[in-house]
Parts: sequence; structure tokens; C-alpha cells
Amino acid sequence: MRSEDAVRERPSAKRSAPTETTEQETHADRVAKGKDARALTPLESHAEFAPDASRDPVGLLLEQAKSRVPELVPVRHGRMLVSPFAYFRGAALPMASDLAGTPASGLRVQACGDAHLSNFGAFASPERRLVFDVNDFDETLPGPFEWDVKRLAASLAIAGRDNGFNAKERRKIVLAAVEGYRTAMREFAGQQFIDVWYAHLDIEQAVGDFRAQMKAKRFKAAEKMLAGAHARDTMQAVGKLTTVADGRRRIISDPPLIVPVEEVFADIQASEIYDLLRTVLTKYRRTLQSDRKHLLDYFSLIQVARKVVGVGSVGTRAWIVLMAGADETEPLFLQAKEAQPSVLAAWCGRSQYTNQGERVVAGQHLMQAQSDIFLGWTRVLAPDGVNRDFYVRQLRDWKLSMPIEVMIPSGMTVYARLCGWTLARAHARSGDRIALAAYLGGSARFDQAIADFAEAYADQNERDYAALQAAVKLGRAEATDEI
Repeated sequence: MRSEDAVRERPSAKRSAPTETTEQETHADRVAKGKDARALTPLESHAEFAPDASRDPVGLLLEQAKSRVPELVPVRHGRMLVSPFAYFRGAALPMASDLAGTPASGLRVQACGDAHLSNFGAFASPERRLVFDVNDFDETLPGPFEWDVKRLAASLAIAGRDNGFNAKERRKIVLAAVEGYRTAMREFAGQQFIDVWYAHLDIEQAVGDFRAQMKAKRFKAAEKMLAGAHARDTMQAVGKLTTVADGRRRIISDPPLIVPVEEVFADIQASEIYDLLRTVLTKYRRTLQSDRKHLLDYFSLIQVARKVVGVGSVGTRAWIVLMAGADETEPLFLQAKEAQPSVLAAWCGRSQYTNQGERVVAGQHLMQAQSDIFLGWTRVLAPDGVNRDFYVRQLRDWKLSMPIEVMIPSGMTVYARLCGWTLARAHARSGDRIALAAYLGGSARFDQAIADFAEAYADQNERDYAALQAAVKLGRAEATDEI
């Protein structure tokens, strides 16, 4: 247990500028900064997790639900109750509250805020290559680098438990992720900053590099999965989510998961709704760079529907926007997703952006090697009179999420290392990579400490999962099996 004096001496999560440019400091100064941080917050201290006796994770989830679509909150809880890992995916706010009580290095980066292993994946780069990166930025905000590392590590331990891996297998997986992060950060510290900026992970090349470590059957399965990702595009979405009625393509209604906007606002004339939506699209267009404005102008609005997405995001307002070229033979599906304040804000400080959609987009651009060409933001005065912020991107563009639930230990170990490297690259773009590398050092002390934390937090996650189950049983929270 830490002493109160030690707690007071350590840097707080809010201290220091979020993404301070440090390239003008000398290399020696930046190394010294990392070593000074280590003296103040030793690497071994990151193993600590002493939950506050007054913590109420269910209360935090219910408070968070107040800003969400009421009829979708039970869907969110239902999805979280599928498994302890599903619960963890939706519990970014309770974990942020917990992390605020852990040792702080004082070294800040643009944090993902929800860096669990399912929030990494593959998608198409503008050059039409399948790249692997962090792919969810709803909670992004400047914050302590170790919070992202701990959330990733805990997610691996929890997913390993769900998959039936033993303690030794889980620890090996977590160590692979943290070692991948630490060694990558040390490599980036030795590179020119512009080279770090250009670094990216080509997933097809990465799978090929790991071929020697994979059995032939599993390598073929991986190749098949990657090939399938190329088919997950707008045309597949159109085939799955729409039908042709009276000669026009329309989005299929499937409440509560997909509901056309005309049904959501049945008491308002459809023409009024679409006049508003065209205004919203015009405002969104202004946030794109000039060539992409030209591209967007080729498409016209056809229809919009509300769509339930993810686990943690359920209940926030997410819309799919069907557009098409002049003769409606070239469809485009965009997704507009509501952006609320980051779960990190209470402990890391408010965003510099007044529009939460812009916060998400700016964080994504800073962390991702390559981002969706249609990524932008807007603000909407909704029919209920409330201003809401949104960010916009393509609905699908070769999207690929790894099937975590069928991974074997060796496969998850490889995947964990890729996630660790990717997270380090994202942090190296915004934080002081030289100070971070000096803080982490060349030994495995940080890796071992985070592995200890991950198992301790996995224990806590199981207790919190049980607490949500109990809350539903007692009527404190509502959950539906409609997932």
C-alpha cells in the first residue's frame, strides 16, 4: 500500500501540457525528464491497484446513461452482460475512475482512452492497403500514457480468461503486449520524428512475417480473413442494410437496432427532417480538406437511419447516411456518431475543443497513421432542441475486427504484440518519445508490473460484472436480451 506522502508527491493526471512539443529540448534534457519521472514513480509501482471502498461502477454507468437514448440503455446493459470481457468493453468510465487512483508517471500523450484489444483492427488506407491501427477514438483526450497501456493489458487478461487460458498463458500474452510497447517506444526514440510520423503497420505484411510462428492451417485461416476484409465495403453494407422499394433504394427497418429517421421522428414531416439533414451535411463538408469536399459533392443524400453500434457506444446517437451518385448506381454509406465528453475528462481535464466531434477527429488524426478520407465533424440542433456533436466517417471501408473469442494463446500473443507496437507508435506521435523510452528503460520491470496490474484488474472486472448482474436482478438497472 502506498503512503499518503508518496501519493502527494507523484504527478497528477492533469499536470503538464497534453501534447507539448518537446523537439526543441536537448536529447539529454528529455532523457533526464524520463529518468526523473521514474525516480518519482518507480516502474514497479504500476503493479499497484487498491480500489476505493466507496467505488460504485454501476452508479457510474447509470449516470452515464442519462445522456443516452433511453430505450437503448437496456440494450447496452444487455450487451455488457454477455461476458466479463463484454462488460469491460462498456466500462471505460469505471476504469478511468479507477486509474485516477493509480501511480502517475506525469508523462502525457494523446490517449485513446479506451485502448482495449477489440479497439484495434484493420481498415483500408487511402492508398488501398490494409493497415492495422487503433480504430476507436470516442474517448480520446490527452492523458497519462500508462492508462492506455493498462487498459490494453487488462483487456488481454480478461479476454484470456473468457477464452479459458490459464494464468501462465495470460501472463505471457500481457507481457508480449507491454514488451512490444516498450521496445517499440525505444526504437522510435532513436528515429527522426518525421520517420515516426510515417511509420505504419501493413497487416498483410505482418501476417506474412509471423508465418513461421503459425501452423499452416491457421496461416491459411488468417489469409482468408484478410481477403474477406476487402469485401467489407460500402457495397456489402448496401446489400445487407438496404432493399429496393418503388424503384428506390431504402434502408431496411429493424428496430431497435436500425430505425429509419422517418420512424424515429414520426411526428415530424419527413421533408423537414431532410432539410435539416442537408444543412448538417453542409456544415460537416466544411471540415473536410478541399479535394474531399469535391469528392463528397458527387453524392446526394438518399436516406438516414439510426443504428445501434458496439457495446460501450450503445445509447449514443449513431446514424447511417445512405448517399449515391447522380444516377444512384454508386452508393456511399457514411456513419455519423455522437461524440460526448471523454470518460477521461473528469480526471485529465476538459478538451481544448468545444465541439466533441472535433475532439475525436483531432485525436484520431494525431494517433492514427492514416485516417478515413471522409473523417470530419459537425454539430446538430436536434428536433428536441438539444445541440449535439457528431463525427462522420465511412461506415465500412475494408473493416476487419479480429475474432477475439476464437483466438488460441499463441495467436493472441502475436496479436497482443501488434497492439503494443501500434499503441507505442500512436503515443510516440504526440508524446515525448525520448522521455517515455528513458522512463520505460531496457529491462522488463515495467512489463512485469503491468502484468501484475492486469490480473488484479481482471479480478476487479469480474466483481464489477457480477455487480451489474445483481443490479439488473434487483431492478436498479435494466437490460434486454435484444443485442
